[in-house]
This record gives sequence, C-alpha cells and structure tokens, in this order.
Amino acid sequence: MSRKAREDEIMRDILVRVGESEHVNQRTLAKELGIALGMTNTYVRRCVRKGLIKISEIPPNRYAYYLTPQGFTEKTRLTAEYLSDSLTFFRRSRNQYGEIYEHCVANGWRHLALAGAGELAEIAILSAREHDIVLQGVIAGAGNGEHILDLPVVAELGALERPDAVIVTDFNEPQAVYDGLIEILPPARVLTPHMLHVERSPEGGA
Repeated sequence: MSRKAREDEIMRDILVRVGESEHVNQRTLAKELGIALGMTNTYVRRCVRKGLIKISEIPPNRYAYYLTPQGFTEKTRLTAEYLSDSLTFFRRSRNQYGEIYEHCVANGWRHLALAGAGELAEIAILSAREHDIVLQGVIAGAGNGEHILDLPVVAELGALERPDAVIVTDFNEPQAVYDGLIEILPPARVLTPHMLHVERSPEGGA
C-alpha cells in the first residue's frame, strides 16, 4: 500500500468513527485504528485544519468531535474511492487466479496448494470453485491448524499430499515465498499472478 493510500485510509477511518459517535476520543481512535496516539493526534489536527472535524469542549476537560458538512462529504468520497479500489482489486485478482487455474487444468494439474494466507488466498479459493481442481490447503509459516474458507492452513508443504503445483497467494513477500518454493518444486510448478510482480526463474514457464 502506498503512503498516500495509507494516509487516506486513516483519514477515512477517523471520519467514519467520528461520524458514528461524537463521544469518541483520540485514545479510543488510536486503539481501534491500530496506530500510535501521537499519530492519531496528528491526523485529527489535520482534519480540523481542513475543516472536516469540529472540536467542542465538554467540561470537565473533555472534548466532543463532530463532522462538519465538508467532513461528511470527504468521508463519503474516501469511502466510495476505497470501495471502488477494493472491487477493482478483487476482480483483477480473481481473473488472474482464474487464468492460472486454466493453465493448471490444461496441464493436467488438478491437485493444487496455495502459498500465503490473507485476502489473496481467500480470493484464490473463491476463484478455484469455478474450475475443475482440488485445493489441498494453504501453506503459511504460522500455520497452526486454522482454516481459510474451510481450507486447512499448514506450516509447510510437507504437511500436504504432494500437490501437482503450488500457487503463490502471499501479498507481503511474494518473491521470498516463490524463491523458497522453487528450492523444493520445479519452477514450472510454482505459479504466480502477474499482479505480484515476481521475478520468475527462467525454468518457470508461464
């Protein structure tokens, strides 16, 4: 995520939370947003300077935060932008994983595994349901018997029956995951969507 996208996300979340309750405070915001209190203060002040939030003092030494009309408009804009970006990301991901599954079926690879937990794994699992394949599980370093959409999460490839191919679904370190897998499997059997920008081995094929 780019710095601007992250800043927009924080601003949107603050505006949404303030819009839900005037009794929210900065400490609560920091906890709910998962950021430092000092950073929360910086963003709240930025919202005030831009005329998005108004602060009123409520004795004793308490403050109420209100969205201004401009703040409500900005919250709506940021939310719509987020939903649009999310939908684009979902469609792009689903299509690219669909192409990978078609490649696998064409090669007779029907028993597959995913490498990497998270949102991409969920999208890949949903896309798999449209193809004649079987997903054996999701490989994740911290696998501990959990499940993602009913698919088991395991710590390493050896915990699964040998799959025909493994598909990278790790969004944070896809290159490292790919590099680790091609030490175990033929590069041609480790597949990656274009969106992850993985530098593939010359032996990796499609």
